[in-house]
Amino acid sequence: MNESDIPGPQLRAPELPQYDPSDPAESAVIAGLTRSWPRRAAVKKPEVDLDALFEADRADYPEQMLPFAEHPRYLALDEQRQARLRAWAWIAYNKSVVDIEQHVVNPGFALITEDAFGIGPSDTVVTGVLQAMVDEQYHTLMHQQANVLTRRRRDWALPESVLPPCPTVREHRAAVARAETPRDAALVQLAFTTVAETSISAYLALLTTDPELQPVNRATVAVHRRDELCHASLAGGLLTAVLTELDDTDRVRLLDALGTAVAAFTGSDTSTWAAIIAHENIPGGDELVADTIAVTEGRPVVQDCSAIRRLCAGLGLGEELDARWPWPRSA
Repeated sequence: MNESDIPGPQLRAPELPQYDPSDPAESAVIAGLTRSWPRRAAVKKPEVDLDALFEADRADYPEQMLPFAEHPRYLALDEQRQARLRAWAWIAYNKSVVDIEQHVVNPGFALITEDAFGIGPSDTVVTGVLQAMVDEQYHTLMHQQANVLTRRRRDWALPESVLPPCPTVREHRAAVARAETPRDAALVQLAFTTVAETSISAYLALLTTDPELQPVNRATVAVHRRDELCHASLAGGLLTAVLTELDDTDRVRLLDALGTAVAAFTGSDTSTWAAIIAHENIPGGDELVADTIAVTEGRPVVQDCSAIRRLCAGLGLGEELDARWPWPRSA
């Protein structure tokens, strides 16, 4: 149901504070994002009939993206077992997105609303961050609904409880645990949130270009990606606002944390595949997992994290960033 279908007085988005060009913690980009949110955000759009988009004869996940697509053990499986592994790949992909939104992105955004870094965010900045947090909750719902639909229409259990936390979440937790002070932990959280929000559109794009893919899956990812392209601008503005206020010690800690976050976000997830293959009792599963680890080790899943380089270079920190941690030139 659209808002215009509801009888009686119509609800309107509240008027936002005017942009204050003298405020160092605010930018025209963030102000523009907050004003456009009611028109552009997925959560503000009518719901789509997911069942109407589902086509049972389409693959749930691109076969060529399976890390073992050409392995003899996979090729020897019958079509149904291959199809189950493709469905598992989609379930795991969605769980990874949900984990990152819930355990990495929104906790990092919350630090801005709490002013953990003492930048004194304006009402417009706080509004923009809260809007993004609402978006992330809706994205979580979208990807969870996609998994529910897949399980129901395929009539396969595919329980998410089989899957471990994704590598980004595991590394995020470990990096926060290593932090010596609450402020150090906050810098780590900000770094991971920034990397996720400036790079996740590339991760989502992996599933938007295959015309043979399940239509409902492509649509879910495409809708999410449109929001994330806006969130990248927001995250970049927030990182800039915080970096300009940090002393040398905290700046170094944040740059180091950005490097850790890039490595975590782009790394392959063989532990998830090990859990899936064991659960499915795939013949020769141990060999398949071992060979997959050998092939994918050190090979980034997401190739483009260049936004972090551009952000830091724009602040005159590009050389310092390169000196503190190595990264592929494509990153």
